[in-house]
Amino acid sequence: MDLVDPLDGLDTRPWSSLSHAYGSAADVPDLLRALTGADADGANDALSQLYGSVLHQGTVYAASAEAVPFLASIAAAGHRTADVLALLGGMAESEDEYGVAPGAVRAAVVDRLPLLLPLLASPEPEVRRIAAWAVSQTRATAIVLPTLHARWDEEPEPAARAEVLAGIARIDPQGGAAVAATVLDASHPAEVRMAAVFASLDADAPWTEAMHTTMLSLLPADPLRSDLDLERGEPLAAVVEALLGRGPRMERKVAFALVDAALHDDRAEVRAEGLWAADRACMLSRSAPRRLVWNLRAAAVDEESVVAMSSLLGRLGAVAAPAADVLAPLAGRNLDQDDDHADRALAALVLVAPAQAAPLLAAGLGRRPRALDAAAGFRSPTDFTFPYNGELLHAVRNRLARPQDLSGNEPWQLTNLLAQWGTEAAPALPELCTVLPHFPSQAARAIASVAANCAPGERARAVTSLQTGAEQGVLPAARALHDLVGEIAPLMHCLEQEPRRGADQLREAARMAGALGHRGAALAPALREALSGPDGDTTPALHTDTDLAEALWRVTGEAHEAVAVLDSVFARAAQNPWSRWSVVRAARTTALLGPAGRPLAQRLEAALDDPAQAPAAVVALTAVAEPAALDRTALAAAALRSAELDADPSGACDALEALGSDALTSDHLRQLAILADGDARIVCSGAEDHIIDQDETFRKHARTLLTTFTDATHRPAEHRRPPSPRAPAGSTASSDALHDPPPTKWASVHMRPDRTRV
Repeated sequence: MDLVDPLDGLDTRPWSSLSHAYGSAADVPDLLRALTGADADGANDALSQLYGSVLHQGTVYAASAEAVPFLASIAAAGHRTADVLALLGGMAESEDEYGVAPGAVRAAVVDRLPLLLPLLASPEPEVRRIAAWAVSQTRATAIVLPTLHARWDEEPEPAARAEVLAGIARIDPQGGAAVAATVLDASHPAEVRMAAVFASLDADAPWTEAMHTTMLSLLPADPLRSDLDLERGEPLAAVVEALLGRGPRMERKVAFALVDAALHDDRAEVRAEGLWAADRACMLSRSAPRRLVWNLRAAAVDEESVVAMSSLLGRLGAVAAPAADVLAPLAGRNLDQDDDHADRALAALVLVAPAQAAPLLAAGLGRRPRALDAAAGFRSPTDFTFPYNGELLHAVRNRLARPQDLSGNEPWQLTNLLAQWGTEAAPALPELCTVLPHFPSQAARAIASVAANCAPGERARAVTSLQTGAEQGVLPAARALHDLVGEIAPLMHCLEQEPRRGADQLREAARMAGALGHRGAALAPALREALSGPDGDTTPALHTDTDLAEALWRVTGEAHEAVAVLDSVFARAAQNPWSRWSVVRAARTTALLGPAGRPLAQRLEAALDDPAQAPAAVVALTAVAEPAALDRTALAAAALRSAELDADPSGACDALEALGSDALTSDHLRQLAILADGDARIVCSGAEDHIIDQDETFRKHARTLLTTFTDATHRPAEHRRPPSPRAPAGSTASSDALHDPPPTKWASVHMRPDRTRV
């Protein structure tokens, strides 16, 4: 292809009618001109803006395809060639396409390969390196592979040679593995050997002793990471992840052996990489924590290493108890001073050995925010309760006695800790009553918990304080007063006013109103007034309307109004790609309505196609639809698929429980057994502090279901019973919990047999 002016024809294209991440692509011509200009700063800015618009966070658009020919010409003409190649490679790599025909952007890059392939022979090694990566992203095997092989025979520069090998492996995995096997020994550059290890793994080649030796010889491997392959991250951790992903016990054994070797290395930088790999392993493998904890302990050779591993040890919780003795010395240091390292160690000790941590936290209270956060339950496992400790109670009371000194999250932390202890924290009631005017939301809940079973005099003081707050219109105080002594009038008054104020806590107010049931009937007008209406399509508005719909149903006892609101929520959520979880919440609330929610069955069926929405839709369908029409086996498959994809694993367990054992085939039971007892974690996403805990919770639930279902399949048919419902429709259970139990009646709906993707 003959080179011409790289911007030839630029102004003839319909840019203003095309779109990118920020709307109209009318700005693209000026950006392309700036990219070829002499102003270096202007070119840098143009490149940054193009990344943000035509390859926005990995997404490509109609304007992306239109820009490709000009970008390819710009690269070939020598304008910012390496940078533009990286942009083109990212566009070819993308499978996240918006407003453009599938594959159109990649096809546009393939069409310009005659311009790009010669850049593999550029005199600049960096251009050759990025060109190898970029052209391999096109997956145009017949065109690109011969050129890459030819370049492999000629390329002298190690980094570029490594990228050529990676490119060969990307479009021809088996061929890449064959080439990789020839360059594992120490006579080849480290960059090339690292690429060879990954090429072998990507081709699923057996992990050999040669590969194991090569990987260990490359440590520390972080300097060898590719800036073009961002998903891999740190090389040792990426290798461990690849091995664990293979599943068999032997692969886990060799993965752990790599981590062990790195953690026991004499070099601090290698031990650091071993820690990163151990962290990745524990997040992916259920057996990794117990297998690696002693090696982590051995790697804690100095303060820096203890601090570095404290987060991981905290996430492992009690499993990391063997490492408590390496945390304790640092955790107990400088308790009368601010000390971030000591705070991190103490935060881990709180979760690993809470009884050992309690006196240290008491001595350092006010100077250990991370540790207090963990003890208060904000960074801890679901079922974690920090044990009562007299020294710590005394320290908490001293802090609460000076409310003017409290700031940030400390009011929440201190009061939540006391609420966990309940009546044991009764001596702190005077301080809680003192801080109630300053921090009503935080203190009121703690007062209700602490005073519930305390002595009459203490209880009376708590009631008086809450009554004062309630009379001043403080909703948390009115709610706590109701919880403590059942006094409803102040709560009703506050709830009538709260929606009209447009308060930020409207959803909480709706839940409080719903909890009153028919006693809150007078709140119905205020609840209706708070509905956002058809224009409220933001996620907060949809969530709020769902809570209001449930509250209206609970206080009026009539479902038709709630059905109309929920139908509107489903319709509005369908127009907002960011509101998939709004559908989940609406489905969970629909389940509470029982057969009265039957008009929403079609909305629920539509949600079955989304793995994140499917479990809630299944639970709701079993509750609202006709009993005889349900394809329960298909719905069980949808729930299992959701768990396998880590879309909503816990919800999937609820869905299976709602369906019952008769819905599961033998294949389904085998799938459930893998989910429950396999080594691979099912929960792999979400907040880092909670992934391991959430996976363990899921595993326990899945194991219980597996036992129940397996027992049921071995009972004679005449002795089998349908699953027992746990929350009758119209009860006071709230759908705000992550997974509400199904209502009394079990109904079903037909799911078309062509719905195979869930």
